[in-house]
Amino acid sequence: MKVTIIGLGLIGGSLAKDLRSSKFATELTGVDSSEIHASEALELGLVDRVEPFEKGIKNADLVIIAIPVDKELEVLPAVLDGIDRNTTVTDMGSTKKMITDLVKNHPKRKQFIPAHPMSGTENSGPTAAIDDLFRGKIAIICDHEDSGPQHLALIEKMFQVLGMDIAYMSSDDQDHSTAFVSHLPHAAAFALANAVQAKEDRNIIFDLASGGFRSTVRLAKSSCSMWKPIFEQNNQYVVNSLNVYIQHLQQFRDCMKNNEFDKLEELILNANKIRTILDGENPHFIKNEEKIVKLYTKSK
Repeated sequence: MKVTIIGLGLIGGSLAKDLRSSKFATELTGVDSSEIHASEALELGLVDRVEPFEKGIKNADLVIIAIPVDKELEVLPAVLDGIDRNTTVTDMGSTKKMITDLVKNHPKRKQFIPAHPMSGTENSGPTAAIDDLFRGKIAIICDHEDSGPQHLALIEKMFQVLGMDIAYMSSDDQDHSTAFVSHLPHAAAFALANAVQAKEDRNIIFDLASGGFRSTVRLAKSSCSMWKPIFEQNNQYVVNSLNVYIQHLQQFRDCMKNNEFDKLEELILNANKIRTILDGENPHFIKNEEKIVKLYTKSK
């Protein structure tokens, strides 16, 4: 399996590590616009070689696009234009609707599998790549009915090798869902980091910062070049999610402002229910264990 990865940062580099160790990929070619990243990826052994774009996608069995979503708007059509007729293409972008709309009429659309592995860290670059980044996480495949079955099967197999479960959604549903579970937390973390840094005595505050604060604000260290385009492409759903979040913040504020501590207790106890949901006792997806790849379908 000849695999070309475009973008050798955290996601692309981590994919390279796991696809090599699992022997899913027998040859790994890297493509990256940054000479520094390309050099680091070679030194770390993430890929066997780094090639220019046109040469890198030729004769590949699989091309994986793992770059910021604004850059993907330029790169994906060029990939589909330049690949062989048997090559499969997938992407790792956190937004999908704008990207799938862009190529919906491309003659090689069936060779493209829009995907989003729900995994990552706040770090970036090839040195951030880690083993088993994706194991136990969910990969979203979008608009699978628009992709060729042989290409879909290859990407399903890839995610299975990575130890992921798969959710099938439309691009619009994906953008709506991730606005709440991924994009909103990052927006909140950026805002929290700015709020704390705006304090005049912030140095004292940072001296007192403990594990709770550090874990909450951790996402604020995420790359601007990655997250600004995500917010741009999914701005409508992110704004909706922020509006909901702000309403709940205002509820907390007003309870304290008005000394309504019984109501505050109700809000906290209701929030505690998230533990049951996250522990899987009240799943929103139903697993079908008969599938080779665990299939997630929306519960009725």
